[in-house]
Amino acid sequence: MRTITLRLITAALLLLPQVSQHSVAQRRPLVYRSENTAPAAKPIPLLEMMQLPIRPILPDPFAWYDGSGRSTDFKDWERHRGEIIQLLEHYEIGQKPRVGKQDVKAFLRNDTLFVDVSVGPEILRLTAAIHYPKGQRKPRKSRGWPAVIGIMAPYGQLPQHLFEERGVAGIAFNFSQVMKHTQVRGTEPINRLYPELTYMGAYSAWSWGVSRIIDGLEQVARQARIDLTHLGVTGCSFAGKMALFAGALDERIALTIAQEPGGGGVNAWRVSETQGNVERVGNTSYAWFIERMRQFAGPNVSRLPLDHHQLTALICPRALLVLGNPDYQWLCDQSGYVSWHAARHVWQTFGIADRVGLSIQGGHGHCQLPESQYDHVAAYIDRFLLDKKADTNILHAPMFQQVDYRMWAPWLDEH
Repeated sequence: MRTITLRLITAALLLLPQVSQHSVAQRRPLVYRSENTAPAAKPIPLLEMMQLPIRPILPDPFAWYDGSGRSTDFKDWERHRGEIIQLLEHYEIGQKPRVGKQDVKAFLRNDTLFVDVSVGPEILRLTAAIHYPKGQRKPRKSRGWPAVIGIMAPYGQLPQHLFEERGVAGIAFNFSQVMKHTQVRGTEPINRLYPELTYMGAYSAWSWGVSRIIDGLEQVARQARIDLTHLGVTGCSFAGKMALFAGALDERIALTIAQEPGGGGVNAWRVSETQGNVERVGNTSYAWFIERMRQFAGPNVSRLPLDHHQLTALICPRALLVLGNPDYQWLCDQSGYVSWHAARHVWQTFGIADRVGLSIQGGHGHCQLPESQYDHVAAYIDRFLLDKKADTNILHAPMFQQVDYRMWAPWLDEH
């Protein structure tokens, strides 16, 4: 009897970590109601480039910027986010303007969302066409249709049927209503509202635009029949970067799918600098970033106080799927592979590594998702937009299995 009792106790104890881990994961929010829940962080010292320390490895996302140590406690993550956002805005993209709810007015006309944003006497109007799933008269949930904001098209460059057959609406973001692909500083639509921010990069401006579309949806959600708790964003190439920045800087987005974003997206600037003819700090488009970032080109990249594994980790604890295409050298998916692993450490530390996936597949054109990746995209749609059970533990990058990503992030082994 004693032997049986001991076996039962041992079996119960073995189960405890699994139960505990599941319980912890359940407490990590899948989405937030606020654009940015990071507290009004105490301003951190934003030094000139030559005053910044040289860091050849990727910065530890859990380390406090003032050097006082590190914290992997989930309750401290929003403070970490606040520090990373300060660095990102100061050194890379410029300030993403804050907007009060009272300054946004929205209405719906013939399945098109109209959003008017006011700053003083100036008004900027954004429009976004809403595409509802064909042949489905009403949403599967009483709260409305889950939806994805697609850059340029309702579902970005991903196959429409993957969303439509699942009952997911698509909302097309016309980014040029905020800023053109290649801005002329001071002449863009957003500059009418913020003439003092003419230095800003497009990824700050475009992220601002996506957030204003969400503001508008909040005002017309019932009429538009959109479920605001299940919003996604997606885009490909330069728009894949746009989707990544939008998801990183707006916590109302539950799922981000960054398709072939390349340099300036998930890729780490430090790693890309070692990879040859790829998008790096010195040759990226400076219509997209602030001019001041150019000083970190070449060997000075090691003085950049952040890198894009931290940008990527800003999405945690929400869901992210990164799609790659190794056939295009410029995209430098090896850098993305290293950076993704460094970012994944944040989700893993919080017990939710199944909320971040990576799928790299060649043999197809740029921004043309092959059928071999359909299941990966479908799994993330099912789980994070539809609340269905799906296996989202996705890491498919066989061509980079021998890459030592840990050499770039020795802190991965710290607890």
